[in-house]
Amino acid sequence: MDDPYKTLGVSRDASHEDIRRAYRNLAKQHHPDLNPGNVQAEERFKAVSAANEVLSDPEKRGQFDRGEIDAAGREQAPQSSYRDYAEGEHGRRYGRDGPQSGGWSASDIDDMFGSMFNEGRRADGKARRHGQDELYALTTDFLDAVNGATKRLTLPDGRVLDVKIPPGTLDGQVLRLRGQGNGGANGGSDGDALIEIHVTAHRYFKRDGQDIRLELPVSLSEAVLGGPVDVPTPGGTVRMRIPVHSDGGTELRLRGRGVPAHGGQAAGNLYATLRVVLGTPDAALEAFLRDWKPEHPATPRQALETEGV
Repeated sequence: MDDPYKTLGVSRDASHEDIRRAYRNLAKQHHPDLNPGNVQAEERFKAVSAANEVLSDPEKRGQFDRGEIDAAGREQAPQSSYRDYAEGEHGRRYGRDGPQSGGWSASDIDDMFGSMFNEGRRADGKARRHGQDELYALTTDFLDAVNGATKRLTLPDGRVLDVKIPPGTLDGQVLRLRGQGNGGANGGSDGDALIEIHVTAHRYFKRDGQDIRLELPVSLSEAVLGGPVDVPTPGGTVRMRIPVHSDGGTELRLRGRGVPAHGGQAAGNLYATLRVVLGTPDAALEAFLRDWKPEHPATPRQALETEGV
C-alpha cells in the first residue's frame, strides 16, 4: 500500500488541518456516488480513506512514523532476510507452506492474488468481492469528543449504528467500523463504514492539542484581593485560587484538567486567562475612585504611547 502522506499529497510535517483539508477534497473528488461505475475512482477513494484513517489519528500517525504499523494500520512484521531463502535446498521454490519442488501452480497464483485483493473464487468459479466502504458524517459536541462518548447514527438504509467516540477525538477524524459498509458480492466480506467526526464549537472552551483554554471572568475584588473561585473544566467544576493583585490577561494553569489521557498520551492542562469584569459600579465605588490617590499610579498605556501606536 502507498505511503499515506503521498496518497493525500501532504508533507510528513503536515498539520492536522492540512491532512483534514486534503482528505476532504480528495474524498469529494473520488466518492463512488459522484463517479458511478468508475472503478479507478472507487479504488482511489478507498486508498484516500485508508490513508486518512492512519494520519487523522495522532496515535496511529505516530506509530506509522516510527515504523510500528504499515500504511494499512497493521503491525509491522519483522522483515525476512534473503538468506532465509537463499540457504534453502538448491533448486526449490518457496510456496505458502515452505519449499516445494517445481514452480507455482495456476491455483497458487490465483490464491495469492485473491488474498492480496480480498478476493477469491468460489467453487462455481465466481469471484468473491469485498464490499464497498461507505463514508458517513457524525456531528458530536465538544465535550463528548474530549471525554469520549457513544453516539447513535442512523444510516440512509435505516440501520442504526452505535458509534464509540474515543476520548480526545479530533474534528475531522475518521473512525472505521468493520463490516458495516456495503455487502460483499458472491460471498465476499462486507465493506466498512467510515465515520467522519465533526465536532461543534464550545461556547467557552477552545482546544489546543491536548490542552484546553478558557477565558475566565473575575470581579474587580477577586482580581485585587485574590481568593478561591469555581472554574469549569471538561471533567467538571474545580476550585482554583486567584493570586492577589491579578491583572486582566493573567494566565493560570490547572494541571491535568485538559483533554483526558488516552492512547498513550498524557492528560493535557487547562489554561484560564483572567478577564476582569466590573459589572455595574455603585455609588460607593465611584466615590472611592474619585478620592483615591494610589501610591504607585498605573500607566497601562505607556507602551502604546512610547511606541507611537
